[in-house]
Amino acid sequence: QYAWYHSNIKKLNFSLLAMNVGREFVKTPTEIGLNYFQTFGTYAKYEGTKMVVDYSLYGQTGKIGNNTVSAWEAAVNLGYAFTPKFKATLGYEFLSGKDQNSTSTVVKSFAPLFGTNHAFNGFMDYFYVGNHANSVGLNDLTLKLEFPIKKVNLSIAPHLFSAPNKIVSGGVEQDAYLGTEIDLTAVYKVYKDITLIAGYSQMFASDSMVVLKGGTGLNDTTNNWAYLMVNINPQVFST
Repeated sequence: QYAWYHSNIKKLNFSLLAMNVGREFVKTPTEIGLNYFQTFGTYAKYEGTKMVVDYSLYGQTGKIGNNTVSAWEAAVNLGYAFTPKFKATLGYEFLSGKDQNSTSTVVKSFAPLFGTNHAFNGFMDYFYVGNHANSVGLNDLTLKLEFPIKKVNLSIAPHLFSAPNKIVSGGVEQDAYLGTEIDLTAVYKVYKDITLIAGYSQMFASDSMVVLKGGTGLNDTTNNWAYLMVNINPQVFST
């Protein structure tokens, strides 16, 4: 169940969200239980002539299985168009988590439910798309630069990742720095309704990322991906 409110006040768009999610769990070998946890918060965006600012703030409470939930998320992005052709956006997002050696049963890791997770925390999907649930949380500091070269619109977005909680291996606390990801995107409008999009991402992982994600030699090998996409978006009819 959810309640969502959205409104515009001149150049400011904002919304409020309250959502209740029930999850089944094995209560006993012969009984299935059901507990609920809640997500609530707000998102707002201001779009001026040159400046764009947005923020989000969400909390989570309730129970998942037999465990109490206490998690939250906060993010802010500040974009500025220095010229009609050059825009820079500085952003930061925090996702809560807990120490790896914590004995607490409280779920402190924020879960971005039902979201388009690929749109956040880098295009390589190291976090909150795969195996980062109930983990150490995340600090994501990014600077996105957008500019054209002839008819191609380019953007470069480095992400600096770190853990806000302890990563522990063999009883030894590891460095909080997880790695740096760089996302490159090129957009070219072929025709009125046809757009060509190309992208390349590179992850420069640290030893702490290996501890957190598993595998061997993750920081010494090449971690990247590239894609090419054709968007065909015609107007079939209008009324």
